[in-house]
Amino acid sequence: MSDTSHGIGGLSFDSSKRSWPPEMSVFIALIAIVAIFEILGRLFMHDSFLFNTRENVDTLFNEQRLKIIILQVAIIGIIALGVTQVIITGGIDLSSGSIVGATAMIAMSFAQVGLVNGNPNPKAMFGAQGWVDLPVIVPILVGLLCGFVAGCINGMLVAYTRIPPFIATLGMMVSARGLAKWWSKGQPISFPTDSYAAIGKGMMPVFIFIVLAILFHLILKYTVYGKHTYAIGSNEDAARMSGIKVARHKVMVYTIAGLLAAVAAIVLSSKNLTAQAGMGVMYELDAIAMAVIGGISLQGGRGSILGTVLGALIFGVIISGFTFLKLDAYYQEMVKGVIIVGAVVLDQWRQRRAAARM
Repeated sequence: MSDTSHGIGGLSFDSSKRSWPPEMSVFIALIAIVAIFEILGRLFMHDSFLFNTRENVDTLFNEQRLKIIILQVAIIGIIALGVTQVIITGGIDLSSGSIVGATAMIAMSFAQVGLVNGNPNPKAMFGAQGWVDLPVIVPILVGLLCGFVAGCINGMLVAYTRIPPFIATLGMMVSARGLAKWWSKGQPISFPTDSYAAIGKGMMPVFIFIVLAILFHLILKYTVYGKHTYAIGSNEDAARMSGIKVARHKVMVYTIAGLLAAVAAIVLSSKNLTAQAGMGVMYELDAIAMAVIGGISLQGGRGSILGTVLGALIFGVIISGFTFLKLDAYYQEMVKGVIIVGAVVLDQWRQRRAAARM
């Protein structure tokens, strides 16, 4: 009996040309990496990486390690959600880490208390008598405004001046980092209000990341915004000819990326109870790496939020796994580089294979 079944209009279906979604490949890679660390842990550490081995704890999995894996990628994962949308349009955003630094400094300066242990706050940016003990909505709105402005500038530079996204966002990266250092003359800003500190307390960063991931997954999959985002990345000229306002949409995408970087900055500064000008260094590269590992095509037009979330989990597993094996931190950077290059090579191979099947 033939493996080929006929369809509408005499067209035939060739089962050999079926392919599973790239997210499935990423998920399999995640399982494989977990399995490798599990085996290495049994062989060299005489302990389990994923499962609980303590007799006094009645749980199957090591819940503490699972929480750490998710926590340590949640904040950069928030940035990666915005970076994913930028890359799908065929662009790139190198400024998100610096936007985190600048936004954290500015937002924290509006989130400070007036008194510390009964004495005037020595770190009060505007003095102990002014702009202190403000409602938590104030620093949140100020932080989001910073991200909005930075992202909007990125988008307008890319959309209306037609300079490459790499150059436009590189300029923002340098400028935002300079703003972060200038804002308090390089001094850290500390002592936030309790309501601001609650934003990044406990598992709140994970909760925020999951909610935003679900939201943007639905937006990209079921809304006009998502369809236009993929259309622009697949073929910008065809998208323009079909009536999509490409320039305006690009501004929107980069603005959303800036807003998500601002959210990450607010969560990070709240979690750390302080803001420093050096916050967010290299975050943009980690966010891009999460997206690429998750199956996002650097040529645009392909990828998903789900893939980026899986890419973030791979990062978390690698970091936690190396810590579990008690290996030095610089090995993590080496492995990250290998994984990023490998993911890009795999993406190129997958595209060539897909083209050959057409």
